[in-house]
Amino acid sequence: MLHDRTPTTLLLTEPVEQVLQVTLNRPERANAFTSEMARELIAVFQALEAEPALYRCVVLTGAGERAFCAGADLKERNGMTDAEFSAQHYLYERMARAVLACPAPLLGAINGAAFAGGLELALCCDFAYAAETARFALTEVTLGIMPGAGGTQNLPRTIGERRAKEVILTGRPFSAHDALAWGMVNRLLSPADLLPAVLETAQTIAGNAPLSVRQAKKSITQGLQMDRASGMLFEIEAYYQLIPTEDRSEGIRAFNEKRKPIFKGR
Repeated sequence: MLHDRTPTTLLLTEPVEQVLQVTLNRPERANAFTSEMARELIAVFQALEAEPALYRCVVLTGAGERAFCAGADLKERNGMTDAEFSAQHYLYERMARAVLACPAPLLGAINGAAFAGGLELALCCDFAYAAETARFALTEVTLGIMPGAGGTQNLPRTIGERRAKEVILTGRPFSAHDALAWGMVNRLLSPADLLPAVLETAQTIAGNAPLSVRQAKKSITQGLQMDRASGMLFEIEAYYQLIPTEDRSEGIRAFNEKRKPIFKGR
């Protein structure tokens, strides 16, 4: 089970076989984080990490067309003591780490504004498509804080140091077209076409050998933290784990028999 009870801030669905869709479901508050949403995201993504074979691909999006996620709900934070604020932020740190640890490919469908922690969450995805109407910002310095859910680490790794410093230090929003040009999102689509396009890509990934996909993702992610020679060694170690699998044998058989392979994740 992904969750021991029905989430109140998330909608969990399986729109395509082997694909989990996680929808941030507080559209009346621009899908802003609360402590409860953070707990529910931690529970979902820790369950995915604990059982990597549960799903072959995961899609993350927001309810409605106005916002993907507006970041932390500042109404909930109003009047918090320093200790309460720190405790809540620790939840958000854990949430980001849990999302980053997702073993299956995580695709973002950025359906609207992704501000502050919402943009940090989008940056935890392996890649993302966005609605043409989406807007992005890391606004924390305008509120007396700073990005603290991976923003200062993931944004420079995605768009480069100099652009990331401008985005973070000014707090100014940027457009979906900027996000595409800077390599932060892979495609722009109309709001109506966004989720179908992401699900089509997720279905393609889910049709590939799941052990191969997970090993390739791991090799890319970990290899980027190493020098190239070390990354090449890591890649080979990841590769050799696939040789004795049933799926590797099935892939070769299917190719020679001119049929579509049936991968079972074994």
